[in-house]
Amino acid sequence: MGTIKSSREIDSVFREAKRSAHPLIIVLAAQTPEGRGRTGRVAFIAGKKLGNAVVRNRSKRVLRESARRCGGTWEGYDILLIARPATREAPEVALDSALQKQLAKLGVTQ
Repeated sequence: MGTIKSSREIDSVFREAKRSAHPLIIVLAAQTPEGRGRTGRVAFIAGKKLGNAVVRNRSKRVLRESARRCGGTWEGYDILLIARPATREAPEVALDSALQKQLAKLGVTQ
């Protein structure tokens, strides 16, 4: 799965992306830049408000697995998945459903 690693690219997606929020997850989706090709990438974000490093890392692992189960990288889009407090304790089915709904709402998937 291709990931967005540089803070410059993450900031760019934050500026240009369409956003969709759910109690379990926030999804930001931006078209991939033309010069880079159609390969999609994903970034997993867990802010310090969530808790200590253990909590943030667990939240990112849960998001990463949900993205894999939902078909993870989406061609033509750079996606930011932002954890919320309920993310790490959410059942897999609920998180996958929330992610799929938000991606469809943003026009990434059908």
